[in-house]
Amino acid sequence: MNEELLEELLKLIEHEVLGWPGVVKKRDEDGPGGIGVTGYRFGRRQIGHIHDDGHADFRFPREVRDDLIRSGQAISHPAFPNSRTTASYQVRSAEDVPGALELFRMGYERAVARDARHAARAGSTATRKEAK
Repeated sequence: MNEELLEELLKLIEHEVLGWPGVVKKRDEDGPGGIGVTGYRFGRRQIGHIHDDGHADFRFPREVRDDLIRSGQAISHPAFPNSRTTASYQVRSAEDVPGALELFRMGYERAVARDARHAARAGSTATRKEAK
């Protein structure tokens, strides 16, 4: 694949993901195998990361990961095919961008829901303490 085209596709993904409320990125120029990697986070939770070669990784509960792989929406991690929670995706062309964004969106929605559950629990604990 043309490096310039891949760079443009990765920029499209980044622009979209960073447009979601609360998402920040962390760049590592020297990721695994010497390939740069950009991770996207919501709060303390990573919603996914993508390497400069277009390989993206996402963590989901085992059953979600298995369903994604079974349905063809993701693949097993090439280096860790027996991982119970890691699903991977390869961006090679413009047609691959929506699939990558869908996986990032799934990670994002899970992180947002998790934060909401934690906030609700913290709020109910504080309310109980005030009532005493």
